[in-house]
Amino acid sequence: MKEDAVDKGCYCLIVHVKQDCRIKIGAMGMSNFRKGHYVYVGSALNGLESRVSRHISKDKKVHWHMDYLSLNKNAKIVQVIYTHCDKKIECDMSRQINENAIDYIEDFGCSDCKCMSHLYYFDSYDEAENVSADAIKKLGYKAHKWM
Repeated sequence: MKEDAVDKGCYCLIVHVKQDCRIKIGAMGMSNFRKGHYVYVGSALNGLESRVSRHISKDKKVHWHMDYLSLNKNAKIVQVIYTHCDKKIECDMSRQINENAIDYIEDFGCSDCKCMSHLYYFDSYDEAENVSADAIKKLGYKAHKWM
């Protein structure tokens, strides 16, 4: 990721859920996750590299909705699609991704905005990756892969 000196941006975490499961997501309570791929949309305007590294790490205190998912034994972050930007475009990215998603987990990752979700379901990895990169490009930014 060090190709750019800018350490601000927005990102899409692509999470593979290997089997249907129920996961407690903090105060949201229990949520059903089906086997497949999910895209979580987030922003980091005070340290993109450290935020994404934290999400990928298994050694962390649970703080965000995404932490509950990423620490579950059935889930693994398999790719990060990101862009460098100095403004919060995550809700715009989320709306773009929602247009192509099969489903979403209501209220996930969006307690600080008016979106219905920031976590979207796709049957395949390729679809999740392509929709994430396209959402960034449609907003006029360059998409990069982390992993």
